Amino acid sequence: MQAHSSAFETADRLHSAAIHLLRSLRKRDRESGIGPAQLSSLSVLVFGGPRSLAELADAEQVKPPTMSRIVAGLQRVKLIHIKTDKNDRRAVVISATEAGVRLMQRARTRRVDSLARALSALPDAQLDSLRKAAEMIDSLSRTV
Repeated sequence: MQAHSSAFETADRLHSAAIHLLRSLRKRDRESGIGPAQLSSLSVLVFGGPRSLAELADAEQVKPPTMSRIVAGLQRVKLIHIKTDKNDRRAVVISATEAGVRLMQRARTRRVDSLARALSALPDAQLDSLRKAAEMIDSLSRTV
């Protein structure tokens, strides 16, 4: 039972730390000029490639009508393209425009720069531990 308790406590602390870290970094997202739902959806398109409306809604864990509103907002500010699917004329393929890619890359750079500034204050041993932990978390994320 001790191993399970230890794993649960570690999971609880990791979960809390991840949420707090992402909330702190998300403050920089306001500088992008679009809302969090739009920025998150744009991120899926920029870093994951074109998607149908249903695939994008699924990736963002929202219903298609909600995604339709998010997509309409992104299209209004010219951050995405919407094209008819060649294989299914009833479906559309949504992709990021060059402006959307640039906006997303700047947003990511702001987050990473903020985190890098904080990390640069740590001793090398702690920085190395966090690098190793990041690799483990990345691997773990594929099994959860």
